[in-house]
Amino acid sequence: MIIARSPLRISLGGGGTDLPSYYREHGGFLIAAAIDKYVYVTAMRPFTPGIFLKYSELERADSAEEVRHPIIREALQMLEFTGPQIEITTLADIPAGTGLGSSGSFTTALLRALCAFKRQLIHPQALAEMACHLEIERLGEPIGKQDQYIAAYGGITCFDFHPDDNVSARPLNLSPETIYDLEDNLLLFFTGFSRSASSILADQKVRTRRNDAEMLNNLHYVKELGYRSLEALESGEPVRFGELMHEHWEHKKKRSGGMSNPRIDEWYALARKSGAIGGKLVGAGGGGFLMFYTEEREQLKEAMAMVGLEEVRFRFDFEGARISVD
Repeated sequence: MIIARSPLRISLGGGGTDLPSYYREHGGFLIAAAIDKYVYVTAMRPFTPGIFLKYSELERADSAEEVRHPIIREALQMLEFTGPQIEITTLADIPAGTGLGSSGSFTTALLRALCAFKRQLIHPQALAEMACHLEIERLGEPIGKQDQYIAAYGGITCFDFHPDDNVSARPLNLSPETIYDLEDNLLLFFTGFSRSASSILADQKVRTRRNDAEMLNNLHYVKELGYRSLEALESGEPVRFGELMHEHWEHKKKRSGGMSNPRIDEWYALARKSGAIGGKLVGAGGGGFLMFYTEEREQLKEAMAMVGLEEVRFRFDFEGARISVD
């Protein structure tokens, strides 16, 4: 049995500039961090012919073309799977629709598992490119590229998205003290709202392609905040990074009326009164996880617990998508 795991992620700056509708004209930049919450995909050879799938549904198909799950179907076709039998099972530490990049993580884990099943090696760059091609080009999803790239590479990594569709990646030059500080002082709380990012991102895509001045200026500013966040982190100034998170959130909310809602705004205001230096919704917006930077951890945790928000503790993942074989 082949077991592939791929990490989920948090965005640390520049989110939204990884969409092709933006970076193909202006270039994109963002910082993302892989965390120790994972999507798992297993692949094995069953005793009987056929394609057997176990996810939120059960499927059996005789060929890749008959598979209903769109990502699995496209992955099997891309890798020209013609074998008589395979069984694929998926699991996740965190549900989909919570802003932590689960779709990109699932796609990279699936492709990693299928390559291993076919005894093929694949580099993280090639894995990320293949995952992006599957979701953006073949399935036409209005999404960016950060989820697939950070899932493939892992670590705390910055990415440059070039107009020719190439992507450059490098790990941040962080001191151990800054890494420990971020792991201790970045707190994640589940809002209880799950949502699909597609509608918010589709609106951003349309407005960017129309050269909507308000949207473009917003994304230009967020990209600049990404560079400033990089400088703060590599200079060992996590408090300044927390302040930039707050500035980022104030601009991110202006992109779409669906980015936040009154309850999220109330929780955010409470967090700020309870010691949060800055924060934001992770992902496209509308639900999922609130992330805060604070030096008053216990005070913030108590305040969030009082309004029913559950903390999800995490550490960073520095391995990216990987496999093991039983």
